[in-house]
Amino acid sequence: MDLSGLRRHAPQSLAGRREAAVLAPVIARDGDAHLLFTKRAAHLGEHPGQMSFPGGGREPIDRTLTDTALREADEEVGMRSSEVDVIGRLDDTRTSSQYAVRPFVGVAPDREYVPDESEVAEVAVLSVDALTDPANYESERRVDHPDYGDHRVHFFHVDGYTVWGVTGRMVVQLLERTTDWRAPAEPDRVVGADAELPI
Repeated sequence: MDLSGLRRHAPQSLAGRREAAVLAPVIARDGDAHLLFTKRAAHLGEHPGQMSFPGGGREPIDRTLTDTALREADEEVGMRSSEVDVIGRLDDTRTSSQYAVRPFVGVAPDREYVPDESEVAEVAVLSVDALTDPANYESERRVDHPDYGDHRVHFFHVDGYTVWGVTGRMVVQLLERTTDWRAPAEPDRVVGADAELPI
């Protein structure tokens, strides 16, 4: 996994939506690159039970969106900002919950991270090799979505977890910028906007 290309990414505007940021932590485990995800607590009002990167909305105490991502990672899993080397960032993305999210990528140590049960049900550290295995990936094109129109949804099925939605889009971009993996040119299927999600 080559993270060097992430340093040169130019900032974008988040105007028009509530600002948020996430941290995609890269962890070296047994000589291989892994990504740390959280499984959101089931009682949360937005995206309950979904896999995500640590993150959340910008608060007045946050000087920058980098501060937001690092604060949230500390609050959610106890990842201290002093132990994270922020390498760069991915493209800003919007969510159905009216957030504009800026994803940062950082290198973090391989140690135990303890979830804050008020927000996080589990911490999952998934290998990049497994995420880039074609057997673990599928996608679909959803048509006529009221917010997104026709759009593609990516699914990564690893170790009993499914990463999809906004986080799935972030993972696609991160893998395409840092590995030889590329999402297939065409989705596996085309479905309606309200089709059941395969998770």
